[in-house]
Amino acid sequence: MSLEVIGMVGTRYESEMIAASSSDAIDVDYLREFAKAHDKAGFDRVLIGYSATSPDGFAVATEVLHHTERLGVLIAHRPGFVTPTLEARKLATLDHFSGGGRVAIHHISGGSDFDQRRDGDFIDKEARYRRTAEFIDVLRKTLTSNDPFDYEGEFYKFEQAFSAVKPASPDGIPIYFGGQSPIAVEVGAEHTDVFMLFGEPLDQTAERIALIREAAERHGRTVEFSLSTRPIIAATEDAAWQKAQDIYDAAAARVDDAPKKALWYPKSTNAAVSAQRLQDLAAEREVHDERLWFGLTKLAGPGGNSTAHVGTPDQVAEALLQYYDLGVTKFLIRGFDPLGDVIEWGKELLPALRAGALDRAVGVSA
Repeated sequence: MSLEVIGMVGTRYESEMIAASSSDAIDVDYLREFAKAHDKAGFDRVLIGYSATSPDGFAVATEVLHHTERLGVLIAHRPGFVTPTLEARKLATLDHFSGGGRVAIHHISGGSDFDQRRDGDFIDKEARYRRTAEFIDVLRKTLTSNDPFDYEGEFYKFEQAFSAVKPASPDGIPIYFGGQSPIAVEVGAEHTDVFMLFGEPLDQTAERIALIREAAERHGRTVEFSLSTRPIIAATEDAAWQKAQDIYDAAAARVDDAPKKALWYPKSTNAAVSAQRLQDLAAEREVHDERLWFGLTKLAGPGGNSTAHVGTPDQVAEALLQYYDLGVTKFLIRGFDPLGDVIEWGKELLPALRAGALDRAVGVSA
């Protein structure tokens, strides 16, 4: 199985433990440095996040692609605000200007009613997932159809829809998706290429993969899986756990002044099943599977991926490879010290992760 390592870029230096470096939403120089660091460290792609108040993802993606040599982008997108036909043309156009094969899209139906309404979206969560299913269906047709087509669904209706521009890459535009509610599983299994999972323990991850694979098989499909985690590494295991404690202390000190950040929204504003699953696991205990740490998860609340694998580079690489053995082929990793962690991971963690995957591939073929 091929291995893909995905990072995440932001437009200014900040994290749970670090106050924003600028009052401006965009620090152009930082974004360029951040993107180049991922490219140099050996990442395959970087996720560009989405919220109702953040900079436009397509514009950020263009800047990242322009200032890197081989790095791809994974643009987060919430269906409902741009038509799928227009989205298809935007993606295909960007794929050409990036040289082909560097553009992917990640569909988020929206777990927070509060944040959806900030962009004028008032339909309920179940309806958002039905809309996502239609959106991806039309998006695929637009990206691949050689002839105009009609479409009529619950949310979208088109007559003679067509795009003159198709992706530059023969592999097209990879479609990623996230969500863990029953309807999310069905939508992702039927429509996505890559199903994105938060960093849960191995047993729970194996259960989710089996559930989604079974649903995909009912539609005559197969899907790949991505896992999101926040590695904390150091030269020794003790030093890594001390680093985790330092991160926790720094983040805890910011709780009082952080309510404006999406991550710190009250729990009632985020109805995502995947986020609540992490909260439930955090309530059980702080460490699962020896080194999967939930310390920040409980502190931060259900705002996004916050679990972290803690240890030396080799220990964390081996922990991630246990997910690879379950069928996870893509790892989305982002740091609590965003830029510094990317540079550090490029030295030992990423090489160890890729070497371990290669060893497993050689073992299978031998």
